Amino acid sequence: MGDESAMDKIKGKAKEMMGKAKGDQRQESEGRTDQAKGKAKGSMEGAKDRAEGMKDSLRKPDDQ
Repeated sequence: MGDESAMDKIKGKAKEMMGKAKGDQRQESEGRTDQAKGKAKGSMEGAKDRAEGMKDSLRKPDDQ
């Protein structure tokens, strides 16, 4: 997982907890949204890495 996606998840969790503590439903919702954004970024990074690996494995030895 990349640093940016991890930071989004951490920031989102903190924002959600603060929203719950203050009774602020909007901040709570924003926190959940940030967490989802972080998870999506992490998934995209993983898919990109897998695609790069597949591309590398399909290359002929003389193509390198």
